[in-house]
Amino acid sequence: MQTRTTAAYHLQAVLSFALSGTALGVGIAFLPVEPWTRAFLAVGLLYTITSTFTLAKVVRDRQETTELVTRVDQARLDKLLTEHDPFKVEGV
Repeated sequence: MQTRTTAAYHLQAVLSFALSGTALGVGIAFLPVEPWTRAFLAVGLLYTITSTFTLAKVVRDRQETTELVTRVDQARLDKLLTEHDPFKVEGV
């Protein structure tokens, strides 16, 4: 299978994710609120991050399954088309 993304795109996505998570973490750390409020926001941030990874995996798995089924169906169709002879007359 061919890779659909370039190395630069992959690096940009990783850096963007790291920067946004770090910025939000620093923002929560320096927020002028009580520690329990800060802890609640930090747990919310971690939950959002783990949910994002789970969603990305589910979407990727569904796409891979769809591609595999499509390839199997295409192979069956190709086999039927190669075996079919439109000029063949049955019973002659």
